[in-house]
Amino acid sequence: MYALNNIYNGDSIELIKNIDDNCIDLIISDIPYGIGVDTWDVLHNNTNNAYLGTSPAQEKAGAVFKKRGKPLNGWSEADKLIPKQYYDWVMSWAEEWFRVLKPGSNVFIFAGRRLAHRCICAFEDSGFTYKDMVGWEKERAAHRAQRISVIFERRNDTVSAAKWVGWKVGNLRPVFEPILWFSKPYKIGGTIADNVLQYNLGAFNESILNKYGQVPDNIFHIQSQQHDIGLHPTQKPLLLMELLIELTTVEGQTVCDPFCGSGTSLVAALRLNRNYLGFEKEEVYYAIAKNRIKNEINDLKGMLFEQSPP
Repeated sequence: MYALNNIYNGDSIELIKNIDDNCIDLIISDIPYGIGVDTWDVLHNNTNNAYLGTSPAQEKAGAVFKKRGKPLNGWSEADKLIPKQYYDWVMSWAEEWFRVLKPGSNVFIFAGRRLAHRCICAFEDSGFTYKDMVGWEKERAAHRAQRISVIFERRNDTVSAAKWVGWKVGNLRPVFEPILWFSKPYKIGGTIADNVLQYNLGAFNESILNKYGQVPDNIFHIQSQQHDIGLHPTQKPLLLMELLIELTTVEGQTVCDPFCGSGTSLVAALRLNRNYLGFEKEEVYYAIAKNRIKNEINDLKGMLFEQSPP
C-alpha cells in the first residue's frame, strides 16, 4: 500500500495493483477519453500519418484545437474497432478499481460523450453498479463544426456551396459533459443503511448541494474560475471536484485519482480534510500536480497560523 496524501509518477494500471483490498472510499478521475486529444489519449491501434497533426485551419484558430483527430467515420475499416479497443482498455484496470474500493463506495468518472457507453459496459462487466449519468453544464464550449459550404467553395463548386448554406459537418456545441456515477455493491443480504453504519458509505449528502448553489438534480452548473484553466488541456473546475467529494464522503476518508493530471481532485480532497492518493503517468503533469499540492499545503498552514491566538 502506498503512503496516503501523496502523488506517484507512473502508469496507474500497474501502480494500483499495489493498493490493498477494500481501503479506498471514493475514486474520482477524469480518465482519458480515447479521442486523440494528445498522444496520451490515443488508446487504440489505428493511426494515420495525419492523426494528431495540425491543419492550416487549426493553426489559424489558435489554441482551441491543437491536434487533428480522426473523423467520426474513421479513415479505414480498422477504425471501426476503436470503441471496442477503448472498452478493452477500461477493462484492463476497472476490476482493480473494484478490488481496492470499500463496499458501498462510489466512483465518478469523466469519460467523454463519444465512448462513455463503452466505459459503462466495462464497469458493469467488472462488478460495479451504474447509478447515473450526471451532467456538468459548462459555461463555455468550443465548437469545431465546419460549414460544408466552405468545403465546396474550396472545390470551386459554387452551386453546391449555395445549396448547402447553413449546413455543417460535425456535432452540436458540447455544452455539457457526462460524469458517470458508479458504486461498488454492498454486502448481499444487507442494506444500504447497514453499509452506512459499517463503512460510512452508500448514501449521498443531498444537503451539501446548497453549499455549491445546486439543487438535487442530476445536472450541475459549476463555472470554471481563472485558476481552473491553463494547467492541463482537460482541466476541470476545483469546485466541481469538491462538490463530488463532499456529496459522497465524510472527513478522514480516502479519495483516489488514478489519472490525476494536474492534481485538481487531490487539491480538492486536501481542502476538505480527506486523505488523497494520486497517480499520474505524464511527468510534466505530475510535476504540476506536486507543485499545486505543495502550494495548497503552504496556504493552509498560513491560514492556520493567522487564525491561531497570539
